[in-house]
Amino acid sequence: MLLGEKSIRRKSKSVLSLMVSAVTVTSLLLVNTPVTVRAANIYQDPSQPVEARVKDLLSRMTLDEKVGQMIQPERHTATADDVKNYFLGSILSGGGNVPTSNTPTGWCDMVDSYQKGAMATRLQIPFVYGVDAVHGHNNLYGATIFPHNIGLGAANDENLVYKIGQITAKEVRATGVHWTFAPCIAVPQNEKWGRTYEGFSENLDIVTRMGVAATKGLQGDNYITDLTKNDKILACIKHFIGDGATTNGVDASDAVLTEAQIREKYLPPYIEAIKAGARTVMASFNSINGLECHGNKRLLTDILKNELKFDGFVVTDYEAIKDIDKANFRNCVKESVNAGVDMYMEPRLWKTVIAHLKDLVGTGEVPLSRIDDAVTRILRVKFQLGLFEKPYADRSLMSSVGSAEHRAVAREAVRKSLVLLKNDNKVLPLQKSGKKIFVAGKNADDMGNQCGGWTITWQGKSGNITQGTTILQGIKSAVGSGSTVTYNLNGYGAQGHDVAVVVVGETPYAEVKGDKTDLSLTADDIQTINNVKSAGIPMVIVLVSGRPMIITDQIKDSAAFVAAWLPGSEGNGISDVLFGDYDFTGKLPMSWPSSNAQIPVNEGDGKTPLYPLGYGLKMKSDEGYKLSGYISPDFAALAQTSSLLKQGFNVEVVGKQVSAVTDINGYFEFKGLPANTTGYTLRISKTGYLTRTVNNIVLSADKVLSGQSSPVEMWAGDLPKNGVFDDAINMSDVINLAMVFNSIKGDAKYAAEYDFNLDESINMSDIILLAKHFNATSASYPN
Repeated sequence: MLLGEKSIRRKSKSVLSLMVSAVTVTSLLLVNTPVTVRAANIYQDPSQPVEARVKDLLSRMTLDEKVGQMIQPERHTATADDVKNYFLGSILSGGGNVPTSNTPTGWCDMVDSYQKGAMATRLQIPFVYGVDAVHGHNNLYGATIFPHNIGLGAANDENLVYKIGQITAKEVRATGVHWTFAPCIAVPQNEKWGRTYEGFSENLDIVTRMGVAATKGLQGDNYITDLTKNDKILACIKHFIGDGATTNGVDASDAVLTEAQIREKYLPPYIEAIKAGARTVMASFNSINGLECHGNKRLLTDILKNELKFDGFVVTDYEAIKDIDKANFRNCVKESVNAGVDMYMEPRLWKTVIAHLKDLVGTGEVPLSRIDDAVTRILRVKFQLGLFEKPYADRSLMSSVGSAEHRAVAREAVRKSLVLLKNDNKVLPLQKSGKKIFVAGKNADDMGNQCGGWTITWQGKSGNITQGTTILQGIKSAVGSGSTVTYNLNGYGAQGHDVAVVVVGETPYAEVKGDKTDLSLTADDIQTINNVKSAGIPMVIVLVSGRPMIITDQIKDSAAFVAAWLPGSEGNGISDVLFGDYDFTGKLPMSWPSSNAQIPVNEGDGKTPLYPLGYGLKMKSDEGYKLSGYISPDFAALAQTSSLLKQGFNVEVVGKQVSAVTDINGYFEFKGLPANTTGYTLRISKTGYLTRTVNNIVLSADKVLSGQSSPVEMWAGDLPKNGVFDDAINMSDVINLAMVFNSIKGDAKYAAEYDFNLDESINMSDIILLAKHFNATSASYPN
């Protein structure tokens, strides 16, 4: 059941030791040589199907070996001998829990030493190592650190997020690690929540698309063939479910939601990420209507595993089962495993969990079939990852960590994430030459502050914590001849300069400690701004933060204002845009509150934010013409009353590589389109809806298209017969679709216009969507 009652409560996590070493090893030069194949052991034969290998291996396992696969201690609480003696299925490093030598070699040595313990067991089942690589391999010194997800939501660029996933996977795998607890596909609804920056957006469509892109980047486009590659890792979509919807934004507390609300607002990103191949899911630390997600069988089994057909495994959050029953830990284990938990992230009580699981099976309170199901899922993923053939680290990838090529992508991500909120008198872009530039603020020259939480340590920290370029360093490297750059932390001495750049905002935090009821700037930040303001020179404020903050008064004092989010290690991406090498392209992924009292504020809630979702200016005047308009919902949706009906459609100008996303009213806008007498074509798509096109849009001046004036000459359900469209959806289209059924992208039969739901394959979902519109004609297409 999803319904119930529960008081809000807070949880905390143990702060982990940074330097405790689980094992001491010299450089272990272990080679990935295939395990000897014996005909009697199907599971050791890579030519056998995965399911046959899983079945064979499971049949050979004792209860001790099965339960061991379900356990994930932390590196400082388990040794290589523990992996061997308890048959442990996984080990993790929490935030900041790193080997003594926090280098690629140090990580590879550590992971391989644990793997050596696993290979010494009777059945030689490899273990899997997990980390929170949430914006790059952020535990590793010198890794490429990308903007946190909220910045990537502002960039709203699926290809970019895909590339970031690829790079993260490569740098993580270069250290021997197999698994990241990412991406977070929360839909944050309250800026007071300390994990807001881990979500891409308050907008469901942005979260869904970015989540799919991140999952595919980490695992590959097709996990069946790609996961075995040496530069791919397991993704873990989290936190299932409702983590961004807790009351008052209190982390890990209660979310009051109906099942219908969950399905409409929070489940879609999981549906699509699972279709994209996500191999693991992390249950959420919060409860829903008083029932802990970790003990919610309706969510974990009925919906996730049965309805969504998720065949990977479910892992708990960090020590998260304890709140199921605070008085009885044994009952916590019982309720969670019966609800559908497959692996336990239990750093301290992992031996207790083992004892309870074995006892619960012995008493019949947990059926052996549930244990077998959990282990089957874990083994399936390990086989798919290729660990049985190549259990040890591939050290050939080490040189890729923090490479110039990877940092260039991170710099691009910073540029695209920036949102320009104000630019009076075109103070931006700044001139590179012949100017005296004054820089101030605590976040101008602080690597830790610009990276934020989950960087080197769990909560993150200020200071020179890793390699990269600070914002101040980027500014200094950008200026040309005759210019000077002067920095003062507190903003003193700005008089006599031509312009000031003041970089303020938040200092690092992560979950729990990041929860705040007051999102105003600190007194020190406000004083710094006032110090510069008193100099009477134009002031550009750059806000480094993990969420919108209350800046209503400060933005009045600025000539220009930039939301930079948490940009990561490549601060020169900010100077790239401030000095005009690139224009601003980012749009707000969150509604921006005007006051603390207004929080929460979200699109469609009737409130008027300081800046709405999707807001963002450009510096340069757009050349050409503006094309804007409104889309209409499709036939099947007409009877719905959801306020989100017209929101989140992707509108693409075919052949121009530009696109826009419709707002809550169905509005979209393009600027700077050249005149076109032959006519533009718009492609309008959204997951779950028929893709349609609007053709022959002649542009010789600004044009507004409405639902009434947009001529829909063809839509994707109308498939051509002998090259001719009949302007109706009928049996001819069903037959045409059937002729390419089961083809996928890359097959000779595949045609993109047949893929109505954009999942890169022609399948039953496309037939169902076509059937919803059967007998429709172009004449009856709704306005």
